[in-house]
Amino acid sequence: MGTIETLAQKLAADTLKVQDATGEERLYMEVSQVLGAASQSLEEAFLTEMRVRLAERKARAFLNSKISAAKAKIASKAPDND
Repeated sequence: MGTIETLAQKLAADTLKVQDATGEERLYMEVSQVLGAASQSLEEAFLTEMRVRLAERKARAFLNSKISAAKAKIASKAPDND
């Protein structure tokens, strides 16, 4: 892995931590603007990392909701042992 990809991964991970801590959902766009002024290549790699990580979070939340719904459905069909 090259320097740009490594830096983009670390920066994306750190940005997500700050976003989660502060609740600023679009902080990564501000970081992207700062990067763009200095290095378009790093900006593009960073945005790719952010998109992938944010997409993974959405997909994981979707799967977790499906699992919860399936468990609730199973629980509602379980015989009552009272």
